[in-house]
Amino acid sequence: MTSDENLVTEVRALADRLAEARLSTERRFVGQHDVVEQVLAAILAGGHALLVGQPGLGKSMLVDTLSTVLGLDSQRIQFTPDLMPADILGSEVLDARPDGSRAFRFIEGPVFTQLLMADEINRASPRTQSALLQAMQEREVTISGQHRPLGRPFHVLATQNPIEQEGTYPLPEAQLDRFLLQIEVGYPDRDTEREILVATTGLEDAVPHAAFDAQGLIEAQRLIRRMPVGEAVVEAILDLVRAARPGAPEAAGFVADTLSWGPGPRAAQALMLVTRARAVLNGRFAPTLDDVAAMAAPVLRHRMALTFAARARGETLDAVIARLLDDRLGARRAA
Repeated sequence: MTSDENLVTEVRALADRLAEARLSTERRFVGQHDVVEQVLAAILAGGHALLVGQPGLGKSMLVDTLSTVLGLDSQRIQFTPDLMPADILGSEVLDARPDGSRAFRFIEGPVFTQLLMADEINRASPRTQSALLQAMQEREVTISGQHRPLGRPFHVLATQNPIEQEGTYPLPEAQLDRFLLQIEVGYPDRDTEREILVATTGLEDAVPHAAFDAQGLIEAQRLIRRMPVGEAVVEAILDLVRAARPGAPEAAGFVADTLSWGPGPRAAQALMLVTRARAVLNGRFAPTLDDVAAMAAPVLRHRMALTFAARARGETLDAVIARLLDDRLGARRAA
């Protein structure tokens, strides 16, 4: 069997396991098909995700469900203004030994896990928020000058409430960029809400089952990076990202007075990875322009900012991204 045939076989097997994982997740997290797909894509791509939505939409339950479905150890941190970095990373304590001597012993914080839920991350102070930066980017933390690696895999799924801003600290752009995706969790439609009512108010709740384990997830992440990407998809990603940079030669015409800053190369890297992941989630062996269009908003919306004039006109980032897609991908789709 050739290497290409081996790759096809492995991708097909992974697609079957992912279909099982998605089905198990959606039995409990009802009706949010796109949200489940985007979170799974972020994890398959090896990244972190920021879930933004009003209270009561099941964001915490989704993370809890995924820890079971993916077979990962999980921890939860409820962010509050008085939370300290040591509450996340851990700290050293002075222990007395039987021989009368004393020595420092490190007690691991909740960041030493495989799936970390950071609930209402914008409620913590900037000092505490920054404690996650090194962990998210480098998969290690530094305590008392000593580097302590985190386990593999390691993913942060953070939640944020967009309507209650009193006593919160907006995440700086440098930390937002550490999230591979910003996923908007909206209200369900009427039929979905009916299904939720019936499924969650009885004597028994749906119980998810494991479709992966930690080693299986690591192997899936490696396979995603081996998937081929066609030249048309690569060029579409470059077109889209470069069109969103104000002042750049390739910027779209409307960008100059609409965006104050745009996405960097990390956005293109993220889009390349999650389009591959979405392709496998939908049973395909290579990403298409539809994958680029579907993943553009969660990749870009936290990596660009509107100008004051654009906000005054009532523009939204998602609407700007939709215009960029029409402007840059329309011609390629027609061809």
